[in-house]
Amino acid sequence: MARATGRRKTAELSALAPILVIVGMKREAACAAGEGVTTLCSGANVARLRQALDALGETDFSAVVSFGLAGGLDYALRPGHVVVADAIVGGDARRDTHPRLSSVLMKGAAAAGCKVAPGAIIGVDEPAMHPAAKAALREGAQAVAVDMESHLAEAFARRRDIPFVALRAISDPAARALPPLVAKALTPEGDIHALGVARELIRGPHQLGGMIRAGLDSRAAFVSLSRCGPLLGPLLRLVLADL
Repeated sequence: MARATGRRKTAELSALAPILVIVGMKREAACAAGEGVTTLCSGANVARLRQALDALGETDFSAVVSFGLAGGLDYALRPGHVVVADAIVGGDARRDTHPRLSSVLMKGAAAAGCKVAPGAIIGVDEPAMHPAAKAALREGAQAVAVDMESHLAEAFARRRDIPFVALRAISDPAARALPPLVAKALTPEGDIHALGVARELIRGPHQLGGMIRAGLDSRAAFVSLSRCGPLLGPLLRLVLADL
């Protein structure tokens, strides 16, 4: 009987459509890659992400995950802390994530050694670079973190009527400003634009200290993403097979 149950579960998992994991950077996509997962990288460009989502057409997915770095809005969140969203704020709307999948991700991230917190994530079309902008988002949206993908990812999942969750690792904390060149640091494909960064530093060498701090913060965040990414396919597909 146990063997038959195991075979049935394997068949159910095999029959599931892939999970769509939406990220901003190729490095984030590499953390999430695995069996049963399809990644889509925005290059931190909202217009490009909208086009990419439209281009998916009728491709079938079993769930959507927003995954990657986020800016902290809650002062208690430090670089490397993980936020599993209980709601996504986009514009004037606030929508809950899938409670069962979110609960599983919370437990999985904690078991992987990450410091995890629930809370709302606000999705924006432009990066929040300064503490004042982050404070305005925190107060206006009652959110704990901000990114540039979650609002579009949630809307895509809602249109498809499939479950949505978001797991984001804090990179820049609420009290820290990002140097202006961060907004130009990625290629359209989501890689670090090393030559572009070097040019901007030559033009504005005062940004070097901020870039070093941002690099250290993102390193802590990527440690957490590398622990959580491999969980996405196995954990979520097990739960999805029972929904």
